[in-house]
Amino acid sequence: MPRLQYNFTTLNTIIPTVFVVSAIMLAMPAAVSGEDGQKAAPQAAVVSGVATSQTATTASQAPSPMTGLIPSEKAEPSAPAEAAAESGIENVIARMKADDSGAGDVGGRMLTLKDAIRIAMMNNRSIQIQEEEVAYAKGNILYARSLFLPQINAEYTYTFNSTVFYSDSLPNHRVDTRVFSGFKNDNAAGFTAQETIYNGGANVANLKQANIDLKIQTETLRAAKLDIEFETKRLYYGLLLAYETKRIAQDLVDQAQAHYEDVKTMFGQGTTSKFDVLQSKVKVSTLIPQLVSADNAMQIIKVDLKKLLVLDLRDPIMLDGELAYKKIGIMEDEFLGEAYRKRPEMIIKLLGIDLNKWAIRYAEAGWLPLVNANANYMYRTDNLNNMINPEHNLWAVGVTATMPLFDGFATKAKVDEARARYNQARLKKDDFVDVLAVDVRSACLDLRKAYALIDAQTDSLGEAAEALRLSEVRYVNGVGINLDVFDSEVSLAQVRQSLAQATYDSIMAKAQIDRLRGREYGGDLWN
Repeated sequence: MPRLQYNFTTLNTIIPTVFVVSAIMLAMPAAVSGEDGQKAAPQAAVVSGVATSQTATTASQAPSPMTGLIPSEKAEPSAPAEAAAESGIENVIARMKADDSGAGDVGGRMLTLKDAIRIAMMNNRSIQIQEEEVAYAKGNILYARSLFLPQINAEYTYTFNSTVFYSDSLPNHRVDTRVFSGFKNDNAAGFTAQETIYNGGANVANLKQANIDLKIQTETLRAAKLDIEFETKRLYYGLLLAYETKRIAQDLVDQAQAHYEDVKTMFGQGTTSKFDVLQSKVKVSTLIPQLVSADNAMQIIKVDLKKLLVLDLRDPIMLDGELAYKKIGIMEDEFLGEAYRKRPEMIIKLLGIDLNKWAIRYAEAGWLPLVNANANYMYRTDNLNNMINPEHNLWAVGVTATMPLFDGFATKAKVDEARARYNQARLKKDDFVDVLAVDVRSACLDLRKAYALIDAQTDSLGEAAEALRLSEVRYVNGVGINLDVFDSEVSLAQVRQSLAQATYDSIMAKAQIDRLRGREYGGDLWN
């Protein structure tokens, strides 16, 4: 099943980075007082929850193992540089918020899922091509039926003969005897008719094949529509997932930015260290690429959806929908039975067996006799002005029978080929039965997994939000560390993202089951 996956890969690197920074700073206990360029205070310094007054005072005069400088000699970042960096971050955040219009472009065309599917069905070129295949199959049926009807033609011929058997008509005849022997200026006009009386059942087999082919093309068209419908759902809900992913990334940045502002305020009040300020600022910076990536992914999926709907890529759109699911019972045996009966590809495999069975009958007709009836009615004369005259009238009827005796084994070769195709069609059907069973089982497992994840993440969502609140309270009261807040922010974002992804997965697993069962979208996704 096609799957859109948005992982917070950046989050997986933030926490180890923070641990490394913390470890380095713990190796330099003077970080609290020395890095501020101030004299070490006699009171206890708190670094990562460890109070060591004497150690901090002594270590503040020791050279840094990283720079070789004592803390008072280190270059402090200039105020203009810090302001410029903060301004750049704020500008990016502001631009991302300005681009965030909820579920689409402001003032764009509003699209429900039903609208999107309807537009895709109407504009998609693969469906239009298959509709022409259906029209072709209908024309082929008409041709197959025509072989049962007589072939009637009107004819006119002119021949100049240098000499003829009789220059004049023989006396005492009702008709001009030259109509049999010909005229010097020979004009002949009339009608001919031919009818196939028996051709070994070839015409019957051909008509049966044409009717079956029409059914195959119709089911192929239905399969194409189901594929387009599924792809529309995938991109439609994928875009909703992308919007949600960007919102989660934006909220994470906002939380980190708000925490950074709080830490700066606390630092100004002397209740936290410069290290925490820098650490919080770096945290905001590391989340910006993740936010930009989420925005880019959203734009790419939006373009893919417009391309599928054959819309101008510059046209704004809005989605009138939400990333929500409705739980259904997972009845694998019932799903599989319906898939065997209604999935277009399964029906096509069964029709393919019938088609090749009649192909054998058609090939075997080459061993049987061919019987045709023919008739003609004509006027023949050397004077066009006097052609329509009973004396110039001639008609004839007859029957032709042909029995093949030896055709160089051509018919046998065709029969052997048709039988091989028939056996191949049966094997393909049997193989598809197994494939369909695996696909239904896989879709059911995906749906069961998605439901389990939704239940787990739903239960964790409130706990993660409460953990973030408590970590912030603990930090403000001096009993928690900065890393606790970072962990809580990331955990909440991960739970939200996992919940959104599981919701999308459940929707697409249900859509896949509907596709396997040959069910078309009828306005209510869950019917």
